[in-house]
Amino acid sequence: MSLTAVQPALLVLADGTTYSGFSFGATGTTIGEVVFNTGMTGYQEVLTDPSYRGQIITFTYPELGNTGVNLEDEESNVPHAKGAIARNICDRPSNWRSTQSLPDYLKQHNVVGIYGIDTRSLTRKLRSVGAMNGAISTDVLDPSELLEQVQDAPSMAGLNLVKEVTTLEVYEWSEGTDKEWEFSPSALANGAELLTVVAIDFGIKRNILRRLASYGCRVIVVPVDTPADEILKHNPDGIFLSNGPGDPAANIEGIATTKALLEAQKPVFGICMGHQILGLSLGADTFKLKFGHRGLNHPAGLRQKIEITSQNHGFAIAADSLSDALVEVTHLNLNDHTIAGLRHKTLPMFSVQYHPEASPGPHDADYLFENFVKAMRDRK
Repeated sequence: MSLTAVQPALLVLADGTTYSGFSFGATGTTIGEVVFNTGMTGYQEVLTDPSYRGQIITFTYPELGNTGVNLEDEESNVPHAKGAIARNICDRPSNWRSTQSLPDYLKQHNVVGIYGIDTRSLTRKLRSVGAMNGAISTDVLDPSELLEQVQDAPSMAGLNLVKEVTTLEVYEWSEGTDKEWEFSPSALANGAELLTVVAIDFGIKRNILRRLASYGCRVIVVPVDTPADEILKHNPDGIFLSNGPGDPAANIEGIATTKALLEAQKPVFGICMGHQILGLSLGADTFKLKFGHRGLNHPAGLRQKIEITSQNHGFAIAADSLSDALVEVTHLNLNDHTIAGLRHKTLPMFSVQYHPEASPGPHDADYLFENFVKAMRDRK
């Protein structure tokens, strides 16, 4: 594909703000929640992360597509983002692993994109007003007509999107970190008996599965509507609660299943939505953040211990809703002091709001997989 023959495109936000630019990827109209990601790398991992279901992503890095795309960096089979927004686009990638350009990849998967707009201005708008619905269109270039479509779209608050991304059948993950470009598998896996982990799929990323496998886990992935008694029939050493899209409080099945599993008192580890689901199952509440946390350099920690983390979420656990008798806060997001990690005080259950599996992002928090493995081995 060549971007020399440019096609006009229009971005309209729910408050009536408009941006005119040019099309890349698929043509047509797409509507979703417009958010921004501040990462300087990892656009392919971001676009294929199921947690971005229902969202249009503004990339603040000034040019996308330089390294193209490849099958190894996908976090799921297809892009889940509703659309992509960029300042500049490279349609002639240069990377030894590249198999396709980003515009061609998005066109193949019917993802609408717009480039050539002031993404700094858009990001400042979303920071000041908050994330909101918007639309990108190559078909409807009348702002008032496109705004009508945006205003008819549902809000992300109250939206359950997990059913759109969860697996439809139980499967066992087999891929470890055997790729040359992966960072090293854990020494804990060397010669040790495999641990059985059942992962509840709210929209799980592949690199989470890889990291669990690299730590010596046999991972069985189950759909979100799998009853607790069916999960326990696998005789798991631990339960993993995955990341996922939408409003966690609307995920009634996931909350109910997790509540039931808590009675088994097996080790539980949750990431992102899994963190929120664990909190909700322990009686806490969640709320929608103004513009969310999406990027690769968010500081998280507590009591002088800080790690740089990869984050992608638009909801958080309400601090005043946690039971001090049951739960201890282990991490805070140090930008706005929202809860970024918690731990049950008497049971081997913990969770974090960020992504220790990276892909993309830093590996500072990879030790959390080790903590999960240790908790499982201690209970055997």
